[in-house]
Amino acid sequence: MQFLEAIRLALSQLRVQKLKSFFTLLGVTISVMFLIAVVSIVEGMNKYVEQDFAAKFLGVNVFNVRRFPDINTDVSEAEWRAWQRRPRILPADGYAIRDALPPEASWALQDVMWATGSSEFRSGGPQILAQAVTPDLFRIKDLVVDKGRAFGELDEAMGSNVVVIGVDIASHYFPDLDPIDRELRVNRVPFRVIGVLEKQGSVFGLNLDRQVIAPFGSRMATITRARQNLYGVVVQAATAAELENVREIVREVMRNRHRLRPGEGDDFVFETSESALAQWQSIRRFLIMAGMLLPAIGLIVGAIVIMNIMLVAVAERTREIGIRKSIGARRRDILWQFLVESATLSVVGAAIGVGLGVALSQAVSAVSPLPATVAPWSVVMAVVIGAGVGIIAGAYPASRAARLDPIYAMRMET
Repeated sequence: MQFLEAIRLALSQLRVQKLKSFFTLLGVTISVMFLIAVVSIVEGMNKYVEQDFAAKFLGVNVFNVRRFPDINTDVSEAEWRAWQRRPRILPADGYAIRDALPPEASWALQDVMWATGSSEFRSGGPQILAQAVTPDLFRIKDLVVDKGRAFGELDEAMGSNVVVIGVDIASHYFPDLDPIDRELRVNRVPFRVIGVLEKQGSVFGLNLDRQVIAPFGSRMATITRARQNLYGVVVQAATAAELENVREIVREVMRNRHRLRPGEGDDFVFETSESALAQWQSIRRFLIMAGMLLPAIGLIVGAIVIMNIMLVAVAERTREIGIRKSIGARRRDILWQFLVESATLSVVGAAIGVGLGVALSQAVSAVSPLPATVAPWSVVMAVVIGAGVGIIAGAYPASRAARLDPIYAMRMET
């Protein structure tokens, strides 16, 4: 029997026996639907983390020198206690790093603290992310000032109490007003607003539009207690190829400042987008495995249903099989016919499941903060799984049909 003819017969069975076909396809359809939906959400989160998180939060060709990792998901109590015993990162460390860097590299001091804000127009509200930084951080993190200006080296040298604020801070503390040259108080310390950042959005629930950035030489460093312990020193290499060389220069500086002997490990960390994303990748693999394991149970149920339905089909079509054999059909022709029919039914169920899975993932994305991106490999995998389930489930019924004796088969329905 021709391949296309076998597919046509399978599709005709769908049309003729709608209720039976519905239950045949149900298990595969539901399983594939959840497989596509889960993988789409996980892939969407992965794209979000790699693009938005790495670019906005960490920067390009950037590493942060810190006392211990800012991003961690699996830390033992002993390891955490060891981190607490490490020497703090101080502004003097940052200036030593600056002096050792090649001319094409960039650096910035950064300290961060949650604080309260107020203005003459509004008091209280959500906490703000107060930052004391040196001017190059704007360029390193690609922070674009949409209104007003960023502070520069002169503001830093003079210790000017000026700030660049996020759009949410501007709209909350200066409702329907131009915030430029107005006063914003951070922990009751007055600062003059000189710029408003373009909208940044959120990263892992952290609203970057609530940040307030002031020169490191201003009173903001007192608010964040930067002189006692920096959040970190941000270093950017000119190109990705130079990143490792710059990192080794900084490592040598820090080891010398901390008086570490050759056999001792580093008592500081270099946090990069790769190190931060490594932990996410392990979570991603777990989520994908879990997302594939649960639908697998449904696929097993679907395979059992398909096998039972195909066995019933063999019993109902015994006379047809006998007639085909009596006029010259070989065993492999009968085997091929039922295998193709079983696989076609399963692939149709998988195709419906793909459509429903895409719709479900888009619905989840629309009503929740979870992003969704349909991965092409998951669609191909779903169709292959559908065909595979159909072939495996149909193997026994097809073999049974192929072994029927034509005389016995025709006698059964005379």
